[in-house]
Amino acid sequence: MSGAAPVLEAVGVGVRFGGVRALDGVDLALRPGEVCGLIGPNGAGKTTLFDVLSGIRRPDTGRVLLGGADVTRRSPVWRSRHGMRRTFQRQQLFGQLTVADNLLVAQEWRGGGGVLVADLLAAPTRRGYERARRERAAEVLRMCGLDTVAEVYAGALPVGRARMLELARAVVDGAEVLLLDEPAAGMTADEHRQLSSVIRRLTAEHGCSVLLVEHDVAFVMDLCARVTVLDLGRVLATGAAAEVRADPRVREAYLGARV
Repeated sequence: MSGAAPVLEAVGVGVRFGGVRALDGVDLALRPGEVCGLIGPNGAGKTTLFDVLSGIRRPDTGRVLLGGADVTRRSPVWRSRHGMRRTFQRQQLFGQLTVADNLLVAQEWRGGGGVLVADLLAAPTRRGYERARRERAAEVLRMCGLDTVAEVYAGALPVGRARMLELARAVVDGAEVLLLDEPAAGMTADEHRQLSSVIRRLTAEHGCSVLLVEHDVAFVMDLCARVTVLDLGRVLATGAAAEVRADPRVREAYLGARV
């Protein structure tokens, strides 16, 4: 999809915190059905860029485009209603609800919008809507390997499964653009492989586009078609994963010494 128009773009994005430039003229593009990685040393500006892309923070300079439209001044809720979802470094689950109920709540927030509109039109009764919601939740739980813990309280899940539940909740109502902030943190090697499989399925079968921040560079290089590297708020390198991995500037930024 290299020739397709981007579904999400940052154009010349800059953010200042007092006299510190957290982001300085950052350009980034995410295309349909693509998995892209965003990496960099601590303090590089990765989470700040996610805040700008998701609408939590307004940039001092530059623009954010979603589906070609300028959404720089649009709220996080507006962006969510137009297909964008985000997870956070710190888990944001409803711990006192079951795993299944976390997914049901995620579909309820906008009154049956997104992926369930067709089901509502086909079965406009409340009972039909509830059945459609539960069927969709069950489908996503199976895809994410969470069907065996559907009735477990989310707060009792180990870290790896809690991370997977965050992903499931983000996609259950038809996400088109996913921003995943350290989705593999705390996962075992087997859970890493399962996460990669689910993300690939989301892009291949559902046309979802994924931008992820992750400190596990090997995980990013294996999963992502393209990678952008931030360092001190600027784009240090961007391109195919193999090219970025071989770039001496990237190795220097991570190793802290000239290579």
